[in-house]
Amino acid sequence: MIEINNVSKSFGSLEVLKGIDLKVEKGEVLSVIGASGSGKSTLLYCINALEPIQGGEIRVDGIDVHGAKTDVNKLRRHIGMVFQQWNSFPHMTTLENVALAPRIVLGKTKAEAREIAARQLDHVGLGDKLDTYPTNMSGGQQQRLAIARALAMEPDYMLFDEVTSALDPELVGEVLDTLKMLSEEGMTMILVTHEIPFARDVSDRVAFFRQGVIEEIGPPSQVIGDPTSEHTKQFLSNVR
Repeated sequence: MIEINNVSKSFGSLEVLKGIDLKVEKGEVLSVIGASGSGKSTLLYCINALEPIQGGEIRVDGIDVHGAKTDVNKLRRHIGMVFQQWNSFPHMTTLENVALAPRIVLGKTKAEAREIAARQLDHVGLGDKLDTYPTNMSGGQQQRLAIARALAMEPDYMLFDEVTSALDPELVGEVLDTLKMLSEEGMTMILVTHEIPFARDVSDRVAFFRQGVIEEIGPPSQVIGDPTSEHTKQFLSNVR
């Protein structure tokens, strides 16, 4: 379980998260929607300890993410994160890209790491691209490569930060299909997304962020299908 209790986060005088309370159960898919600057991506960064918090507490399986005694690098092995930009190593093949972390971080042998990499690349539909360099792949393929790289660490949780926002429209579907596959396999996921139909179809719950607070949260049928907040209604109207 991911537990977020009264979390606040500021950049200087700008308060980005204002007392966030949230629990994500094992196997749950939570989509986070809202306008740019509402705090959605910052929340993911705080969950993965990429940003410090100024108040409250975040726990992952009972471990205080921002605790003074917490081994953050060890904790991150259980939390995969995929960003808007895929940030692969252009001088390495897809197989080498994915095998790197299992070998260096998990201490796998070269053969073991390559086996893990090949399995995860096949998992995301890139089994025929093992020897391909990222620069020779489409944006959608590169984003799936980033997903495979995160999965190679065998995480318990996956965080996705608007992973389709940098893609051409015709490439979005292949990445969303991969995310849907992971949800069907029971992966616990938090997705920051503007893909409203996808959030409606795949999520267990949807949270609408506005100005650093969760204004509305519930099943997709309620938050997207019949929102109670006027701000949620306005946001969905603008997106559609």
